[in-house]
Amino acid sequence: MPYTLVSFHAHPDDEALLTGGTLARVSAEGHRVVLVVATAGEAGLAGPAEQGAGLGGVRLVELAASARALGCARVECLGYGDSGSDDSTRPGSFSAVDTAEAAARLARILIEESADVLTVYDRTGGYGHPDHVAVHHVGHAAARSAGTPVVLEATVDRDALLRIIRFARRLRLPFEMRPDAYTARADLTHRIDVRAQLAAKRAALAAHASQSTGGSSVRTLRLLLRLPRPLFRLLLGQEWFVEVGRTPGPLCGDVFDSLRARK
Repeated sequence: MPYTLVSFHAHPDDEALLTGGTLARVSAEGHRVVLVVATAGEAGLAGPAEQGAGLGGVRLVELAASARALGCARVECLGYGDSGSDDSTRPGSFSAVDTAEAAARLARILIEESADVLTVYDRTGGYGHPDHVAVHHVGHAAARSAGTPVVLEATVDRDALLRIIRFARRLRLPFEMRPDAYTARADLTHRIDVRAQLAAKRAALAAHASQSTGGSSVRTLRLLLRLPRPLFRLLLGQEWFVEVGRTPGPLCGDVFDSLRARK
């Protein structure tokens, strides 16, 4: 039976980084994938050429290319302002919007699509970006309003990530992470094998070219795309989720498992 998965993100490129393999896998298996972003990502870092061209417009074009690579059937931008990562609150920014108002807009899409699954972020928004935290709250409220039966919080295995960061520091790469970022392994419910979808995930990441430059720190996207394919496979061959209401235990490899169990 085909299902519909709606994946909700803060900015263009988030979909590729956190859920790209899962979206590509779900699409390849014959299910409908709908991608929704809250903002155009206009406050993100980028090189001078992209900033001068109007970064939000550039990033929406990149989003469309990423969505094609992942097999998404529909792409929507809610049109809120990008809050940026400098802890300032910009007028009209997504992190400052009324949760109920934004949730109502997302709920309309969930209802239109008869969504079976919604992906959001964990309670910390992964690494604490204010728009990511807002995705968590708005997504949960929208799912309750629309009656979407399964909510999956896209995240990263914190235990594995800490090991990678310790290794990177030995190589003198300047990676830092807040101690409560992402999710401890004991709290995860899903580990999705996306190794067969890595070509699609790499293409989706590459589509966001504006996010490989700009700023003074190492850009995550640029670093990932430069990885040798065996290391890319090792680091990005799995994606993690926490299903709301599901007791952690043996990790599940199917985002539709709870729905299939109800049949």
